[in-house]
Amino acid sequence: MKPRELINLGFEEGPVIGAILKGCEAASAAGLSIEDVRDQVRRLREAPESFQTHPYFKEAADILCRPTVTRYDLRSAAAARHLFGIWGEHQIDTGAIDQMANAMRLPISVGGALMPDAHIGYGLPIGGVLATQGAVIPYAVGVDIACRMMLSVLPIEVKPGLPDPIDKSESELIRVIERNTRFGAGAEFKGSDLRDDPVMDEDWSITGVTQAMKPTARGQLGTSGGGNHFVDVGEIEFLTEFHGVPAGRYVAMLSHSGSRGPGARTCEYYSKLAMSLHPDLPPELKRLAWLDLDKPQGQEYWAAMELMGRFASANHHCIHATILRDMKLTPLLQVENHHNFAWKEMHGGREVIVHRKGATPAGKGAIGFIPGSMAAPGFLVEGKGEPSSFDSAAHGAGRQFSRKKAKETFRWNPVRKELTAKRVKMVSAGLDEVPGAYKPIEEVMEAQKDLVHIRARFEPRIVKMAADGFVED
Repeated sequence: MKPRELINLGFEEGPVIGAILKGCEAASAAGLSIEDVRDQVRRLREAPESFQTHPYFKEAADILCRPTVTRYDLRSAAAARHLFGIWGEHQIDTGAIDQMANAMRLPISVGGALMPDAHIGYGLPIGGVLATQGAVIPYAVGVDIACRMMLSVLPIEVKPGLPDPIDKSESELIRVIERNTRFGAGAEFKGSDLRDDPVMDEDWSITGVTQAMKPTARGQLGTSGGGNHFVDVGEIEFLTEFHGVPAGRYVAMLSHSGSRGPGARTCEYYSKLAMSLHPDLPPELKRLAWLDLDKPQGQEYWAAMELMGRFASANHHCIHATILRDMKLTPLLQVENHHNFAWKEMHGGREVIVHRKGATPAGKGAIGFIPGSMAAPGFLVEGKGEPSSFDSAAHGAGRQFSRKKAKETFRWNPVRKELTAKRVKMVSAGLDEVPGAYKPIEEVMEAQKDLVHIRARFEPRIVKMAADGFVED
């Protein structure tokens, strides 16, 4: 059966359609004829309560039999405002603060924090940290599940008085990047260019969504996507020895990407499912609908989210491995971290689910990377483990202009002059990613000096991004 046929039978668009199709597939696999399957579906529409123990349509029946009204004990806005701290409040628009306060009204919320790079997002602001009890919120993880940073420090030193190794090899570095990854919203590899990683040998059938997205994942493995995703080459300076790397200045490669199409589809499906389970949430809380982790829907999403985390990590490792192999180099150090994810952690003596939507894990001793913009430095950091931030820090400079506003405000000619003055070769990017669209990274780092130690400073020199596109990060 097809979705349109089910809608014509009177079923509403949404999760129930997927559940019925899943049941139809199982019934057909068990040997039922198409006529028998159609008959079962018609009876399901007429009397869903009689199918709640059915071997194939139990899930669909459960959805159809859910009560349509639920009562929530929502906190007042005034009470919610006292449940989260703000770092760099003067840098954050009031809309993002209001979004964070709304998240704290939920009965499942137990605490939170707002990072200095925060700005408005879907449901939870980007730069928002939210701790919940026994539940996960798909939109509080984000559209690009497990979006992350990865840094490779190369065995090439930058020494005063000697030829600059990046200037010397600029053209070849650009070719190596463009040979070994793809940019753009639908970018993928095909045929003999397909990348491989053990993540593709995992069980992608853990949920129907991940199973359906496995072919897409195969093509997008090793790609960089669009929006603010990039591969940069630049200089990194260590003032002291760090994890075996002696003090000094080195060439480094930095990438920013996530779980691409599979992550976006996973978020879309489970966000709609969560909203269908909480239809009476007020409009301002609609995108904060949650899934209980002691129920199948929450367990499914959690398994899918963790798979997307492993896929996003594999994506970066493929990018770095192919570029380094092309350059015949072995890195001195590699660092990576998620910043769109949910973790089970202990805080205040109890286990909570910590959502970091555009926030870097910064537990004591945790290593991460916080980028600036294409013309501003990024920082290799070590977390201080500040309890009031739920062991979190900013994930970047944060936008001060929306993408639309940036395109209306900036022009390429002055931007190119700024980049040239800062010795940055911008290979390609969207106008919505220019330096002026972002907050000053030095101010962001100053606002969170109680959250992280700065261990190294990275200056971008070659910047490669998609020419245009959108990714909510």
